[in-house]
Amino acid sequence: MHTQVAVIGGGIGGLGAALSLLRTGLDVHVYEQAHALREVGAGIQVSPNASRVLHGLGLGDRLAKLGVRPFAFHVRRWDDGRTLVKTPLGDTVIEAFGFPHYQSHRADVLAMLINALPAERLHIGHRLISFTDRGDRVETTFENGERITADILVGADGIHSTVRRLLFGAASPNFTGCICYRGLIPTERIKHLDVEVDARRWMGPGKHIIIYYVAAKRLLNFVGTIEQDTWTGESWTDRGDVKELRAAFIDWDPHLRAIIETIDETFIWGLFDRAPLSRWSVGRVTLLGDACHPMLPFMAQGAAQALEDGLSLTVCLTTIDDVPTALSHYEKIRLPRTSRIQTMSAANKTRFHLADGPAQQERDAKMADGSTDYSVRAIAWVYSYDAATAVKTGDLGLPANM
Repeated sequence: MHTQVAVIGGGIGGLGAALSLLRTGLDVHVYEQAHALREVGAGIQVSPNASRVLHGLGLGDRLAKLGVRPFAFHVRRWDDGRTLVKTPLGDTVIEAFGFPHYQSHRADVLAMLINALPAERLHIGHRLISFTDRGDRVETTFENGERITADILVGADGIHSTVRRLLFGAASPNFTGCICYRGLIPTERIKHLDVEVDARRWMGPGKHIIIYYVAAKRLLNFVGTIEQDTWTGESWTDRGDVKELRAAFIDWDPHLRAIIETIDETFIWGLFDRAPLSRWSVGRVTLLGDACHPMLPFMAQGAAQALEDGLSLTVCLTTIDDVPTALSHYEKIRLPRTSRIQTMSAANKTRFHLADGPAQQERDAKMADGSTDYSVRAIAWVYSYDAATAVKTGDLGLPANM
């Protein structure tokens, strides 16, 4: 069967899905509203469940050249930098899960996916305005006047998804009470500070900050999250005030403050949350990635889950002949796992920002004894997941205690 698939959205999730689908012989085209593909984010954690997918797409060597393999997750106390837990990564996760953990620049990962997709299958400047599911095909119209027909329409068009809105109506996001400062520091500026090659997070009252190397260790990525009462908009590109960032962490660990002093540019955005959807698919149309499960960045699983989606969708479409049934099965397999991770990511906002006291002491004790997601054992349900096998076995990819 010559199945035609139209993927709306040229981000990491959409491109990953297109590559996966294309490798199985499906006729796939990606339609992106922007007139030039570029990634405005900075760092991305490519955990073993994500690198498994990228290796399966034949991108393992390229991923290794672009990324940085951290030695550990290192969680530290806010005021004196004391270690709360240090979880080994490096070879440990390869031994445990079969694939490496990388820290990469989002733009590098996006470029890697673009270069792997045949140029004639990527169409920029295509803003979706409507679609009609005719039962045996989906007719789609773009703002530039172009019309296409496909057997399947996949909405991978991000947190402000047009496909989601057309399927299920408009949804208002909720401000989480947090803003983020993000940016990149050239490594030559911090050479004198002996910053280790790990993913390091400082946690304290009402805020936290994470730093890690990206881009083959040429840049140090930072994201500082601070509680704030109000915010409007969800732009990633608003410039922030470096002085305000420094002031927010003025009484924190001196080593962290020394790193922050080297920052000369930062961007700021507000974090907005959306409740998990109850369904993703209608007829021949489905959703993928942030379009159906936008996640706060507190488990570093947003891109990873989108990549898992793409592989799961591919297996469903190539093993189940009826398209609506395949999309329904895809939703059935993926929705519980992504909803669980989405909910846990949101809950981490509270856990990361506890004020000093009994709750904070209990949290730190659990970190120390390895009973939280900062241990290899506790995070195994996330990192060991094989999206292709899960479709065949019916594995919902949830923690063992659920």
